[in-house]
Parts: sequence; C-alpha cells; structure tokens
Amino acid sequence: MFRHLGLCALSSLFLLAPLTAKATEYGDSQFSPSVGQAGKDVIWVPTPDQMVTAMLNAANVTSKDLVYDLGAGDGKIAIAAARQFGATAVGIEYDEKMAALATRNVARAAVQNKVTIIRGDIFKEDFSKASVLTLYLLPDLNHRLRPTILKMKPGTRVVSHSFDMAEWEPDQRIETESASGYMWIVPASVAGNWTLDVAGFSQPIELQLSQSFQIVNGSMMLDGKKLMIETGRMRGDQLRFSVKRPSGQVLSFEGRGAGGKISGRMQPMSDPLNVSGKLVKAAR
Repeated sequence: MFRHLGLCALSSLFLLAPLTAKATEYGDSQFSPSVGQAGKDVIWVPTPDQMVTAMLNAANVTSKDLVYDLGAGDGKIAIAAARQFGATAVGIEYDEKMAALATRNVARAAVQNKVTIIRGDIFKEDFSKASVLTLYLLPDLNHRLRPTILKMKPGTRVVSHSFDMAEWEPDQRIETESASGYMWIVPASVAGNWTLDVAGFSQPIELQLSQSFQIVNGSMMLDGKKLMIETGRMRGDQLRFSVKRPSGQVLSFEGRGAGGKISGRMQPMSDPLNVSGKLVKAAR
C-alpha cells in the first residue's frame, strides 16, 4: 500500500556487512527511519535489493558514470552504484536526519571517495551533469521533473522504481520478483526541416521531422514524391528511420542526429550510402 501512496526516491537497506548492534533494520543508533514516515511531498518506503541492482543494470552503469539519486534516503542506491558498479554517485536528500544517516552509511561502506550526499531539494539542486538518474518518486513528481530531465544531455539514462513519466513511454521495462520499474534514454531534439546530402544523389534531399519524445515521424521528398517516415526513433543522439519508395524499395537510415547535424548511412537494397545533413529550421 505504501508503495502506491508515496515514497522517498530509491532509499532502503544499504548493501553493507550487518551492523553489530541490531538497533533498527534501516538505521543506526543515531537515527532509525521507519517505513511510511512522512517526508517532503512523499513518504519513505524501502526499495528491494534485487530492484536496486536491476535498475543500475538496466542503465548499464559503469565506472565512467556519474549517478545522481534524487531523494537518496539512507543512501543505498548511491552506495550500490559505487560499490557494485564503480561509479561516482551523488545522493540528494531533503530530510536532514535521513541525509545525515546516508552520510554515515557512505562512511561505513568506505566509499567516501566516490559518493557524496547533499542535503537539498531535488527541484532546486543542479543534477544536469549526471549520466544516470535514479528515481523512486510519485508520478506527479516525476512529471514535474520531466521538462528538466529532457533538457539533459542526450543519452542520459533515467531509471525509476514503480512510477512512470506519463506519455513519455519507457525505452525499457524492468521486472523483478517483487517490483517493477522503467528506464528512459534522454533523446536529442531533431524536430524541424533538414537538407540531406546523400552519396550518389545529384540533389539534396528535403527531410521534415516531427518528434514526440523518442518517437520520430515526418516525411522525405525523394524523386519528386513525398515519402512518409516509418519506424523513426531516437536513442540518445542515435537516429534511425526508414521510408518506402513507390517501387517497394525500403531506404533505412541509421546514424547520429544532434546539434543541428545529421550523419550516418542510408541502406538501400545495394551498398550503404553516406549521408550528411544540416538543420534548416528547428520546430517550435
């Protein structure tokens, strides 16, 4: 029940050796959080260990990543990202006592060189440098964060325990025995009018793209005909789409689209053709 009423992002038991004093299940001798306790906008509910690992695996976390856990609770996710995956991690936690507990847990896990706990508000702190973002928040909080998340660097991975991002469909669903979650990859913006130079074509090709999160639609002017984009999709800055000529031949593009430039290869029925393009007018 608590899981659906409200929760503090991605907080629960930390992956440490058992404490010598079993004063509490979730805390220490200085502070013992209880499941369901009230916090800012949420209540605190633990995340199962299996789900923690599944989320970080889904995001393909490595030692090269900077993981931000929004609503860090007792620091479990940030600690796991460092200990299990070698990442640098930052936990943002509003509650003063919980943030202090998380800091002590970081010290107990001996990952002070990799994990920082910030006592702060997730709607005020800057997490724009994160390559991975972890969440366990109510849907309305996810939705409030969504515009900020979509402005992050294309390719940033976002994982959420239990709750979605409304009409922003996940790139992957995460399932464990006891919990479920979602993973998104922040897409680059490619909506607008483009001109493409394709090897072997005497004239530039006009390309018009529209975009709803990672889903790309639009059209291409080819041989004087307007061909509709099919299977268009962004995965970070990786763009793919296809068009079908009246003859039935399918032209499939795979490459990169970001920063007003497109580059990649067009795969017809014969050899792939090099493609480069530039944005003429961005969509409003």
